[in-house]
Amino acid sequence: MAESRAPAASDPHVRSNERAFLVEALRTEADAVGRFADRVASDAVPALHAALDLLESCRGHVVVSGMGKSGLVGAKISASLSSLGQPSHFVHPAEAVHGDLGSIRADDVVMLLSWSGETQEVVALGSILKMDGIPTVGLSSRPGSSLARVATVHIDLGDLTEACPLNLAPTASTTLTLAVGDALALALASRRDFGKDDFHKHHPGGMLGAGLRPVTEVLRFRVGKNLAAVPDTSSVREALRAAGEGRRAGAIVLVDAAGRLSGIFTDGDLRRHVNGGGLSALDSPISTVMTRHPTTLSTDSLVRDAVQLVQERRLDEIPVVDRDGKPVGLVDIQDLIAMRVVRE
Repeated sequence: MAESRAPAASDPHVRSNERAFLVEALRTEADAVGRFADRVASDAVPALHAALDLLESCRGHVVVSGMGKSGLVGAKISASLSSLGQPSHFVHPAEAVHGDLGSIRADDVVMLLSWSGETQEVVALGSILKMDGIPTVGLSSRPGSSLARVATVHIDLGDLTEACPLNLAPTASTTLTLAVGDALALALASRRDFGKDDFHKHHPGGMLGAGLRPVTEVLRFRVGKNLAAVPDTSSVREALRAAGEGRRAGAIVLVDAAGRLSGIFTDGDLRRHVNGGGLSALDSPISTVMTRHPTTLSTDSLVRDAVQLVQERRLDEIPVVDRDGKPVGLVDIQDLIAMRVVRE
């Protein structure tokens, strides 16, 4: 008896059906967020403002709690809050009523997540916190749910259809809960004027932290230290001599009589110049072969600004100038590669 096999994934008909299924799932989840956004735009969810008032008044941690998939979403919301300056941690609702209530203090605010609003462990925790006078923000899909009754502020997320064909697996509901949680975290940060410097303090490591560092902090080549600011009246030979021997930058910065940046001359420029005119080309004025008015960074620029220029304009060296237009250093692409903010 021949063994039956499922149609190959390369079958055009199978791929077409699968593609339609994927698109439908994505659109269902996007629609859930979009419809809630429409409600917010029409000011049909005033509880969001009340929740923000409560969160803004928090002098301790915003504790987030939820069971199952809501718990996983809650952990992410808690991470978003911490990332944006609001101390936060996650507490499992079942563990809370078995000894972890001590991790919730009087100056905390607790966010309770339950799509049905009837999750026993979450509602029980909400009831205990209500008796203890701990303010809570509840998120569920039903305004008349048990969670809505015990929460200080309740956000009605509304009814929706899950992306799951059986309308059972938490999909669109978890996406919406996560989006609302992130929106609250961002709005709270906005109320508190949480800016780039604050974000950097909370993300000192990784690419986020590196990108928010001032570019002047990472300069390896600095004028007056290991980078010469060469007069643009020099010949190519004189400029090379002034740039020094041994380990040097991949470009020479040229300045006018006032010390302002007037051009840049790269190793690539040198190769092309010599290949085109031989060694005698070294005696030509560098002002005739330098790149005038090169793209620059300012002393206020961040590393991410340098990364953007490298990626968009394919630059290997970028001069950094002060407010008077005088060069202070040179960003080399190799330094950005070493920081792992740019790939080779």
